[in-house]
Amino acid sequence: MSPSIRRLGPDDLAAMRGVNALFAEAFEDPETYKAAPPDDAYLEAWLGKPHVIALAAFAGEAVIGGLVAYELAKGEQARSEIYIYDLGVAEAHRRQGVATALIGALKPIARATGAWVIYVQADYADPPAIALYEALGTREEVLHFDIAPEDSGGT
Repeated sequence: MSPSIRRLGPDDLAAMRGVNALFAEAFEDPETYKAAPPDDAYLEAWLGKPHVIALAAFAGEAVIGGLVAYELAKGEQARSEIYIYDLGVAEAHRRQGVATALIGALKPIARATGAWVIYVQADYADPPAIALYEALGTREEVLHFDIAPEDSGGT
């Protein structure tokens, strides 16, 4: 049975909270996704931003998968890129095409924005994600760096 997939908007607070709860479990990261949840006003405003793409996969009323992506407008050409920031599926529903369906639902949204590419990062320690992304796209070897926004007193 295929999941139903829906883009979430400002009226979908409960579904987005379900997606965040799913991410906490799927990524084994309750600190990030459950410790300090945003209030309703913040979450509603965030879901209403046009560059935010939040998708939820449902089996009946239950959230079984989620994807959060961002449209990044480019300056070198009149085009954008779509960055998949989070993609997770409930353990009981993995390997059933839910993640592929979520990415499939993202493609027409990306086309409508004028995006020329959808991209995603994967950790070396996550072979299932790597296999999924290799099946759907071209692998690039890149380095990723986190830079703190505050001065660390170093240089």
